[in-house]
Amino acid sequence: MSISASQVKELRELTGAGMMDCKAALAETNGDMEAAVDWLRKKGISKADKKAGRTAAEGLVGVASAGAKAVVVEVNSETDFVARNDAFQEIVRNVATAALGTDGSTEAVAAATYPGSSKSVTETIKDAVATIGENLNFRRSAALTVPQGVVATYVHNGVSDGLGKMGVLVAIETSGNADAAQAFGRQVAMHVAATNPLALTSAELDPAAVERERAIFADQARQSGKPENIIEKMVEGRLRKFYEEVVLLSQAFVINPDLTVEAALKEAEKTIGAPAKITGFVRFALGEGIEKEESDFAAEVAAAVKK
Repeated sequence: MSISASQVKELRELTGAGMMDCKAALAETNGDMEAAVDWLRKKGISKADKKAGRTAAEGLVGVASAGAKAVVVEVNSETDFVARNDAFQEIVRNVATAALGTDGSTEAVAAATYPGSSKSVTETIKDAVATIGENLNFRRSAALTVPQGVVATYVHNGVSDGLGKMGVLVAIETSGNADAAQAFGRQVAMHVAATNPLALTSAELDPAAVERERAIFADQARQSGKPENIIEKMVEGRLRKFYEEVVLLSQAFVINPDLTVEAALKEAEKTIGAPAKITGFVRFALGEGIEKEESDFAAEVAAAVKK
């Protein structure tokens, strides 16, 4: 099959590999982008381990909390200029407030009554399109609750209280001092913002993702020519390293890299005054996973001139 220039360009952006290597990878995998990424990794040409979510939407992420519950929402706009608009910020803040009264699912929040109105969140945002003059979209939401304890929040690149380009929730279950748990939870939330873990524990990782890593590590190890029993040990060692990189409790704590997050939690229990457990986390980065439509500005101008 023929490989297009746009496919080669996309693979280069994903992996940083050279053009000819990308073309060869796509040819070997019949144009399958994910398989081509794996092919390059097996050859040691690329270190990419997953597609990076390419930010394509502007807008804001908002958080709101009430004791043992917190929510995070994302509302998109077309431009960053609108995201700095007071009216738009008020909308995001109100959507987060509405989310607190629901289970946090995107569907429930979309249908929830917008504060100070008889309309739903979806209807209110639709109405705001006319007044703000840009397409707006309530994209997603999530909530965390604990039966006893706190759900800490953190907003990165904040533009206003509870609003920014990234929002993180961390749930800590404990019967200890709420202020101490909140302070530690905020540190963990900052850590999550910085490291973007894939799961809380290794058991919660997607089995398909783990098997994919295992296969790639095995293929790389076999290129060393070592016997299978040695290769097996090498693969297990690489998987342990993989867990340390992507599993929250196994990661080196950014506040104190000498400790894992799990060990830091044990230390924090002394201040909290009771056993504590991290039961979940959520991380929303603005626009992640939405592909931006690339426009050819020169072609647009040329088309306009011809009209």
